[in-house]
Parts: sequence; C-alpha cells; structure tokens
Amino acid sequence: MTGGRAVLEWRAGSFTIDCSERTLVMGILNVTPDSFSDGGRFLDPELAVAEGIRMAEEGADILDVGGESTRPGAAIVPPDEELERVVPVIKRLSAEVPDTPISIDSRKALVAHAALDAGASILNDVTAGRDPEMFGVVASSGAGMVLMHMRGDPETMQTLTHYDDVVGDVKEWLAERLERAVAEGIERDRLAVDPGLGFAKTPEQNLLLLRDIDRFAELRRPVAAGPSRKSFVGKATGTDVGDRLEGTAAAVAWLAAQGVHVVRVHDVRAMVRVVRMVDAIRRGAFDPAAQRAPVAP
Repeated sequence: MTGGRAVLEWRAGSFTIDCSERTLVMGILNVTPDSFSDGGRFLDPELAVAEGIRMAEEGADILDVGGESTRPGAAIVPPDEELERVVPVIKRLSAEVPDTPISIDSRKALVAHAALDAGASILNDVTAGRDPEMFGVVASSGAGMVLMHMRGDPETMQTLTHYDDVVGDVKEWLAERLERAVAEGIERDRLAVDPGLGFAKTPEQNLLLLRDIDRFAELRRPVAAGPSRKSFVGKATGTDVGDRLEGTAAAVAWLAAQGVHVVRVHDVRAMVRVVRMVDAIRRGAFDPAAQRAPVAP
C-alpha cells in the first residue's frame, strides 16, 4: 500500500464507499456500561445519539455502534440486552445523519439482523462470522461486512497469542474467511478485513501487525484497523487509557501513510485532522473539500 492506495469500492447497503481517495474515519460509539475506554458515558440513548451526530459533524465517515464490550475479559451480553442498547440509537442516527453509513459492532446474528433492519448498513464482526447464521444475515440484507481476526472470545483471547508468524498467520486466516463469506453468498465487494489489533495479540505482536500492515493489501479488499487507546499504545507511551491521544494519533498517522483504508477511533475530531494531513502529504496536494474546519468542541 505504501506510495499508492489501492482503488477499491466497498458496497454497504445503499452506500458505495470509495476507499481509494483518502483514509476513512470510523467513529466508535459504545453504548455499553463497561467499555475499556468510555464505558457508561453513552449508555443513555439520548446521549449516544447526540454523540453520534457530533462525530458525524466532526468528519466521521462511518459511525460504529456497539452494545457489547469486547475488551479482554469481558463477559457475553445477552442478545435481548444488546438489542435494547443499540436498536433505538441506530434508528435515530439513521434518521438524523442519513448520509453517514452506520455500522453495528456485534458478533450475534440476531443482533445484526435487527440492527440492519433498523438502519445500519455495515456489520463489524470481531469474530468474522463465527455465528453460523451471520453470513446468511449479511448476504440477504446486502450490507457491508468487516471480517476481523480474533481467537477465542474476549474472556479467553489473551491466552491464545501463540503464532508462528503473526502477520502471515492472520493474513492467511482472513483470506480463508473472505472465501468462506463469498461461498456463503456475500458479494466480495461488500467485504473488508481487519487484522484485529489487541484481540488475541501481545503488545509486540500488535507492533508487528502495524509495521507490516501493507501486506494485508494483497487480500484486495479494504483494510480497516483500530488502534485507538489500546493497551499497546499505553505500553509504548507509558500512559493510562485516558491519556493516549498522541500515541493513538501516531498509530493512525502510520496506518494512513501505509494506505490503510479505514481507521476506527474514539477521538474523531483529532483523528480526522491527522488523516487529512497525512493524505495531503501522500498526494502532494490539498483536498479543498477537506479544508473546512471540524466543529469546535
């Protein structure tokens, strides 16, 4: 990916997302009481909707709504409870910011189906379709899908970190999941891949995935990555979770410079500015449409 961005379109519901022009920013909207970085702040649907609108105004290209924490050690949330958290928020946001694709961050087909019906256009699945009904839900809906690499589940994943070659092993696994998704009826141009930074990876393995992120371009689908506020950022910078803005910005800048298509972040306003600067350097020219200032905090 270095030196040139792959020309790719990502179809997601009624949206056709151009991944070739610049790095896209996916804003994280956790409607959970126990997310590792902002748990509980947006559990109230009204606050969650207001936050989603704010992120869209700040330049988020996609809003990623999640109702179940997948931090290390997190327990499974019952589907009914997850649905109560995400569906009202997605319905409101799809009406309030209709030009911004909404993603549902879930590993449950039941939740994915309801969220897509409520107005989401993308499924962001940390298990890459491990639920046996998931690929069928996505195929029948016409949604886009992010296939992310993870071993085990949030309660066990950090005990499953042995790889012969972490970059090669993750890339091969994602290639297999891509083929499985296509075989199950999902059109290839609706699929994106994510190496799963922080999911069943040691801090050092996350650095290797970041360093060699350009190898995932060989899968010929949009590459997404989520370094935001993660523990390896804290280890590299000696910071707690609430003080990782600069470390996250460095990781996002690196990913954008390598041509990664989508970065998943909490701090939308700051990271939009980071990727706009990197993209301007990459192209050697300014994008007039990107020069409007995001809304003030």
